[in-house]
Amino acid sequence: MLRAIQQFFDSRIDPGHRDIRQSDSHRLQVATGALLIEMMRTDVESTEGERAVVAEALRSKFDLTPEETDELVGLAEAEADDAIDHYQFTSLIKAGFSPEQKHKVVEYLWAVAFADRNVDQHEEYLVRKIANLIGVSHKEFIEAKLRVRDGAAG
Repeated sequence: MLRAIQQFFDSRIDPGHRDIRQSDSHRLQVATGALLIEMMRTDVESTEGERAVVAEALRSKFDLTPEETDELVGLAEAEADDAIDHYQFTSLIKAGFSPEQKHKVVEYLWAVAFADRNVDQHEEYLVRKIANLIGVSHKEFIEAKLRVRDGAAG
């Protein structure tokens, strides 16, 4: 995994980290944010719409500070050519989120994919892969896609 991103997450997800903000909930939020960043990076060129969806999700839905959001987005974009290991993030989400929260993660991923109004095969593959890794069924994966596509997610 990318050194800068790894350091960012080690300092925020590491269970031994003693920062007062590092509750289990916050670690799960940051892990989910990492997956959204990876979704944005799936496109060769990220659009402003995708960036806006990711930033909004990171700030409001996942309770990251503006500084954490800017740092995370900047690190991910700077390293766009390198791969990221999804397992450490998906395993936290699989173990720590309720079924409803997992479905919401899949909706957020679809929202990023649909932000530029063009879902390509790589984006669909990544959402499918993450949904599978976090324990979301294929039926729920498709339902989330349709909700987001039709503007009913929320």
